[in-house]
Amino acid sequence: MLYSPDQREALSWVIKEIHGKGWATGTGGNFSAVDSREPLALLMAPSGVDKGMVTPADLIRVNQQGVVIEGSGKASAETPLHLAIVEATGAGAVLHTHSVFNTLLSVVYAAQGAVPLAGYEMLKGLEGITTHDTTVQIPVLPNSQDMQQLSQEIRPILQQNPHSHGVLLSGHGLYTWGNTLFQARRHLEILEFLFELTYRKLTLPAM
Repeated sequence: MLYSPDQREALSWVIKEIHGKGWATGTGGNFSAVDSREPLALLMAPSGVDKGMVTPADLIRVNQQGVVIEGSGKASAETPLHLAIVEATGAGAVLHTHSVFNTLLSVVYAAQGAVPLAGYEMLKGLEGITTHDTTVQIPVLPNSQDMQQLSQEIRPILQQNPHSHGVLLSGHGLYTWGNTLFQARRHLEILEFLFELTYRKLTLPAM
């Protein structure tokens, strides 16, 4: 096991916090933390559960094939994306949210293929970024109901954007990750802050 027995408590706490911020309302969103590397296994929130009510006992454990190996809940259809991100980046946790601002920007920048985030001090909250004087591109991929195909399409995008720490699916939402659950939570907070800034800037009168 990579983490203490409190991993379940920590993941359920983070899920409830994200729900409380309005970034994963109702049963929206899905969340995972690596429980084992060899063999790979993830702790995940089960599909169809109100994210404001997830308890440690509700969490399921899935293997590298996305099959539930512990717990009574159903694995999310988006489990292949979690596995692809973990395998491609070495992440210890993946958080998928449906906030108003990340969803809006995923549509506004769909044709451009990425949301540029530049010039903000808060960029330094992303692992590997040491100055505000930089541009981080958050890739935007077309949404799809074929999660197996999408999980293959996302791998080269992740390799080409090692400092993005996030990917948007158009009209769907954000996937973000970190080496640990709490680093992933930090990246999520930073990106959501920057997404809101970016959207609000777009709506300001021309200066």
